[in-house]
Amino acid sequence: MTLKDFLSQGDRFAANTGCILKEVREGYARAELVVTPDHLNAGGVCQGGVYFTLADIALAAVMNSREQLTFGIENNIVFLKSAKVGDTLIAEAVEVFNHHKIPYVDVRITNQNGDLCSVVTGLAYRKAANLGIDGLE
Repeated sequence: MTLKDFLSQGDRFAANTGCILKEVREGYARAELVVTPDHLNAGGVCQGGVYFTLADIALAAVMNSREQLTFGIENNIVFLKSAKVGDTLIAEAVEVFNHHKIPYVDVRITNQNGDLCSVVTGLAYRKAANLGIDGLE
């Protein structure tokens, strides 16, 4: 099983939200989601938790791309632009610092037009446990 399969099948919350992990490379991941009426908040725009869930699956892919079990320990999210029904949100996560225990990742969420909608930063704790996967994709 690849890392992409492991996360796509194992992170049921992200999958049930509609997040699709599209690409995983060492130090990089991309995930996408199409905004539906189920994603809207009371104000009629995409709920912040949707942005965070999309960013989180991309973060998990990057943080685990070194094939060691890694868990997020701190995240920060900034909302810049609202998404509406029919928009495609794209989360691109990039490893900024590959520390052997505490990696640091930046995620930029854009819409289908390339407009920046949200920025997420994340720190993780990398355990000594190997994931036992067969590659990243």
